[in-house]
Amino acid sequence: MPKIEIYTSPLCGFCHAAKRLLSQKNASFTEIDVLANPDRKPEMIQRANGGRTVPQIFIGDSHVGGCDELYALDRAGKLDPMLAQ
Repeated sequence: MPKIEIYTSPLCGFCHAAKRLLSQKNASFTEIDVLANPDRKPEMIQRANGGRTVPQIFIGDSHVGGCDELYALDRAGKLDPMLAQ
């Protein structure tokens, strides 16, 4: 399984939904809370090509985007293959 990183905030419903989907897929991930660790937010913005909102999700070397993009990948049948790599 590829390395999965998700930049989050505890107050973000979309973050909780994205983590829930990944957990349902039995995908382990590293969560980076940008509210508790504000020094990590510039790193997130740079990695996400300017994306300032959470969640920002990375699977392996791919920037997935946010929660909507993660669910769209799942609906299209593309998330499971990404997680299996």
